[in-house]
Amino acid sequence: MENTSPAPALADPAATFDRDPSDGIQAASRAPTAFRYYDIVMAGFVAILLLSNLIGAAKLSTVAGYTFGAGILFFPVSYVIGDVLTEVYGYAKARRVIWTGFGALTFMAFMSFVVVAMPPADSWTGQAAYEEVFGSTWRIVVASITAFWAGEFVNSFVMAKMKILTKGRALWSRTIGSTFVGQGVDSLIFYPIAFLGIWTTQDVLTVIVTNWALKVLWEAALTPVTYVVVNKLKAAEGVDLFDLDTDFSPFASSKGNAG
Repeated sequence: MENTSPAPALADPAATFDRDPSDGIQAASRAPTAFRYYDIVMAGFVAILLLSNLIGAAKLSTVAGYTFGAGILFFPVSYVIGDVLTEVYGYAKARRVIWTGFGALTFMAFMSFVVVAMPPADSWTGQAAYEEVFGSTWRIVVASITAFWAGEFVNSFVMAKMKILTKGRALWSRTIGSTFVGQGVDSLIFYPIAFLGIWTTQDVLTVIVTNWALKVLWEAALTPVTYVVVNKLKAAEGVDLFDLDTDFSPFASSKGNAG
């Protein structure tokens, strides 16, 4: 008689990375159909991204003799959340968030251009201040959006690959390592596009290096916070994702493991 029983399901290859089967967190290579807090983390990422570009980007501040863009205090937090997204929800879910942030930045730039260009009422005296804060040049807008897109995807890719190489251990090594590479790409794209030919080449190179270093140091300083958030989210979601069979193209379909 022919055996019609179903074939046994293949074991998830990520199961070998599960260091504590009794902790309620299952190592997996594919995301479950739903998460409890993914939407909240996405909203936090996009909110910080927009606010750091909108509020912090236009102001220069001097502290202890060092002058820097005020947005640098908060923009790296978006990279921390990006690390949390990739670590907890996988590259595919992080990809959706990066594209969402990219779309939000693009719309913010378009809206700023339209609102600034609209003729002010005769009784309104704030046009000059409005242009100063929101009237970024096309170079800065293109540089900011392009650098964000490339830097975030590199950051997430390195984070996901290092997680597999470390078998989920030494979280600090991949948060700092991915930020080192991702923020490096961000800075190497943003400052030349935005300011080369306006600033001297030496000034551009100096700002690239100093801001890169500050962002990485910020990430390192926030490592304890990252550990707390990652551990709590993994426990709440009950899964620890490893991107063993993920398509890492930024343009991959949202089907299957593409999230």
